[in-house]
Amino acid sequence: MIIAVDFDGTIVEHKYPAIGKEKIFAFDTLKAMQKEGHLLILWTYRSGKELDAAVEYCRKKGIEFYAVNKSYPEEKFDEATASRKINADMFIDDRNIGGFYGWGEIWQELKLGGDEESARMRQRMENTSGNLLTKLLRFLLG
Repeated sequence: MIIAVDFDGTIVEHKYPAIGKEKIFAFDTLKAMQKEGHLLILWTYRSGKELDAAVEYCRKKGIEFYAVNKSYPEEKFDEATASRKINADMFIDDRNIGGFYGWGEIWQELKLGGDEESARMRQRMENTSGNLLTKLLRFLLG
């Protein structure tokens, strides 16, 4: 599976343009994903020296990405002919609906997959109280 992963707020705490503190289990989970054969793409707002710093930070922590801000290493981005959206099977980002719920749960959902994953998502929403988005999702998902 090709998995696109955000940096700020996902791998590290959001302190952009600085690099925030590492999120608990982030690198353990990313390493386990790579060990399982998944290809990881760093998909981030960062560019230039801020992007280089993030890539180097991850490299020092033991993560070498398959690609950075592109679908595959050789891709050349041309605004006139290509979309900025990359080709990935899964996106891990702190801006997901419901927010970032932690690397442990991401690993569990990746391992469970299918119908069990949907059931876990519904259970998480049922356990989350009060916000309008949760109520809307409950209504839409039944």
